Amino acid sequence: MSEAAEFIDETLQRESSWLRAEETEARLGTDLRFYGSSVGAIRGTVRDALRRHPDLTHDDITMLSSELWELPVYERRLAAVVLLQSKVRLLNNTDLTRLEGFVRESRVRELVDPLAADVIGPLIAGLEGQAKARAEGVRQRWLTGSDKWLRRAALMSPLAGLRSGGGDWDAFVKDTSSALDAARDREDEAEVRDAVSTILAELAKRRPELQFPPSVA
Repeated sequence: MSEAAEFIDETLQRESSWLRAEETEARLGTDLRFYGSSVGAIRGTVRDALRRHPDLTHDDITMLSSELWELPVYERRLAAVVLLQSKVRLLNNTDLTRLEGFVRESRVRELVDPLAADVIGPLIAGLEGQAKARAEGVRQRWLTGSDKWLRRAALMSPLAGLRSGGGDWDAFVKDTSSALDAARDREDEAEVRDAVSTILAELAKRRPELQFPPSVA
């Protein structure tokens, strides 16, 4: 492991709690392992790592995220998400392949949702021209593909823009309809509707005027 990855891993283990690890495992019900570090400790550890290594480049950040992700430990993977959130402006459309792999391997909403809303969505929103078109093509493939976690990520990705008062609500409604059609064919419509409910709950106080047409709702 790199020095930064070792620092993050060792710090998270020092911040561990067996009780919290058991509670998180029971709540998530996944095959991941758990240190039992709090979300606050994870965020603080990543901040400290970035202070220790202030000159990390795009390649350094993506490599570090992969190092953290490599072991199936929930807190390490959440630290990778926090790292990418912190440095999302360094990312580009070529990073979507790596992020797609992360989403496929996440298999829990607590990892998929922040990856989608705070990394993938802002990454795509910051692109222009052909790069943006290619990235949108990838997202559309996720929407109608066979992996329910990629469909969820594709739906969750516009959340930051919509929450801030921007975004394209009509496009989101259209995407939701496409994702629902794909999900019905595979009998996992509930995951799509849960993603939509999550987004509507986020927007309820800030943009209550955004409503789904009866044909979609």
